[in-house]
Amino acid sequence: MKNLILIFAVLTACTPKSEKMPYQWPDAKAPIAEKKEHIRTIHGDSVADPYYWMYDYFGKGPDSQNVVDYLEAENAYLKIKMGKTEALQTELFNEMKGRIKEKDESVPYLKNGYYYYSRTEEGKEYYKYCRRKGSMEAPEEILLDVDAMAEGKAYFAATGMTISEDNKLLAYAVDEISRREYTIYIKNLETGEILKDKIANTEGDPVWANDNSTLFYTAKNPVTLLSEKIYSHKLGTGVLKDKLVYEEKDKSNYIGVYKSKNSEWIWIYSMATTSSEARFINANEANSDFKVFQPRVKDVLYDVAALEDRFIIRTNADGAENFKLMESPLTATTKENWKSYKAHDTEVLIEGIDEFKNYLVIQQRKNGLTELNVQNLSTGKEHLISFDEATYDAGLAGNREFDAKLLRYRYTSMITPSSVFDYDMDSRDKTLLKQQEVLGGYDKSEYVTERLYATARDGVKVPISIVYKKGFKKNGSSPLLEYAYGSYGYSMDASFSSSRLSLLDRGFAFAIAHIRGGQEMGRHWYLDGKLMKKMNTFNDFIDCGKFLIAEGYTSSKHLYANGGSAGGLLMGAVANLAPDLYNGLIADVPFVDVVNTMLDEEIPLTTNEYDEWGNPNEKEAYEYIKSYSPYENIEAKKYPNLLVTTGLHDSQVQYFEPAKWVAKLRDLKTDDNVVLLKTNMDFGHGGASGRFDYLHDVSLRYAFLLALEEN
Repeated sequence: MKNLILIFAVLTACTPKSEKMPYQWPDAKAPIAEKKEHIRTIHGDSVADPYYWMYDYFGKGPDSQNVVDYLEAENAYLKIKMGKTEALQTELFNEMKGRIKEKDESVPYLKNGYYYYSRTEEGKEYYKYCRRKGSMEAPEEILLDVDAMAEGKAYFAATGMTISEDNKLLAYAVDEISRREYTIYIKNLETGEILKDKIANTEGDPVWANDNSTLFYTAKNPVTLLSEKIYSHKLGTGVLKDKLVYEEKDKSNYIGVYKSKNSEWIWIYSMATTSSEARFINANEANSDFKVFQPRVKDVLYDVAALEDRFIIRTNADGAENFKLMESPLTATTKENWKSYKAHDTEVLIEGIDEFKNYLVIQQRKNGLTELNVQNLSTGKEHLISFDEATYDAGLAGNREFDAKLLRYRYTSMITPSSVFDYDMDSRDKTLLKQQEVLGGYDKSEYVTERLYATARDGVKVPISIVYKKGFKKNGSSPLLEYAYGSYGYSMDASFSSSRLSLLDRGFAFAIAHIRGGQEMGRHWYLDGKLMKKMNTFNDFIDCGKFLIAEGYTSSKHLYANGGSAGGLLMGAVANLAPDLYNGLIADVPFVDVVNTMLDEEIPLTTNEYDEWGNPNEKEAYEYIKSYSPYENIEAKKYPNLLVTTGLHDSQVQYFEPAKWVAKLRDLKTDDNVVLLKTNMDFGHGGASGRFDYLHDVSLRYAFLLALEEN
């Protein structure tokens, strides 16, 4: 290879390893990436970036083949270094797959006279999406056989499935590259014919008008992948004739289109992390112009649910940081027409609402845990659906019928498999419809889950959810994997994982640190972990790790951490800030080159992220981002063992971020710890698309941790 020097040594011979012997990493020289001169200068600050050439997009520039060669060399190096764990990886894969019920069926939901569900078959990676008319005893119609559609393809995702109001047409979207660029297709459910209408480069969100012939969808910019325009498509006409109904001018906003639950309205939403705006039309008037519900206001978010006689608005307007509920007439929707429906509560975050003909259900969060608040629209009375475990995850799920008295919700905890309930909002009786079946004899009484609180360096109490198997020793000698995300206000609640049992059964504890940047403890939890307060996210995670050590759950020799995407940024920051605290880190699709990415508006999604990280074209934001960006802050010092994963086709965090990070770490670090980079050459941000394929990556991660424990 012309511009890349790769040095490999022959794998040394070794004798079979006794179970009690420490793991010996096979001898091999790591790939050495070439350095090329590149200087970034902005705000009077000049920074050398010798690995900038890796930004050369695959197939689009003079270094594109060199990039691919380098990534493949890293894959080869990883294969050598992890070679002696291959039997363990196979064992883990078979173990985790063996817990999954291969032939299974989802709980059906009722919509417009049909029961819809998905099912899986033995040995198949994908799903069959089906329906039955009137009852589950009626003949089955297979809407999409994704197993057949995906045959022979390395990656295949089908999404956005929506049925026309007359139940005769199915619109759906397909991505075969893993860059979330979806092509919409339409299927005649009476004949099985796939219509000639084919709409490429969309968000995969088709929405039917009530005329059964007009379809709305969101188009993407093919370079930046931003959602920029909403079109309407008339069946039987060419895509070039599609009508532009909305174009977003603010590049920091995401847009999309959806239909109200009562099928009366079609909505276009435009949203950044701090402001939003909605437009709507009557779904029976597909050719009418969309009307603004309430013009956008800086730092004000709102979303809307439609009842029969009014709209309900969830908003943080007028200082309602945790959101409040307002109501407006159907005919007068701007803010001066809003009236209070549920007042703001500083202790309760309103996360969302689900509307019914006679009920309104509020999903809310108090003390870091989810509650479901059921309100009778006729009487005004309300009550909470209670959950009794110390830490758990619950939420609204699959409520498609507007005129219904049954509420469907999901529930899980770190020891309770995923469960689906129907709840009678009149009688308050609940029925367990389905609980995830864990094959192999799982017994939840053999495991323990706790809710802990660590004190961060600024005095804030940070919740931790933890699970381990009975017999776990709290004497500092046990291994523990600490996980977190900590961005965008995403709350990472305590849910069950059957694959995680393979770690727990081998002596690990698993802990979720509910750090700032998420929204577990209310809206302020998010606001205190973004923009110029982002360091709180990293400090919280580190302080949670120190707390777990102080309480005897583990020690630095046995403490590990994992995070992905923005959680991968967390891993990169932790590696720089507290390199001695962790024995190993796993960074999945990590966002680690924050300054360079946020300066490049041609990289997908950059401008959407200004409200989260800041715009480095502004000096103050640049200096703050640079102070924590993992790539910028690598130094000549010791680092933990690292396993880094990425995907060549990743549209969310481009492959070159982790590739550059690994190259620079290898060049500057002063220790002999391993740094491994795994690039999936077929997939993107979400990894493999099949039901079981992703378990190969999980097996690799677990084998990495177990090898470090033996080392």
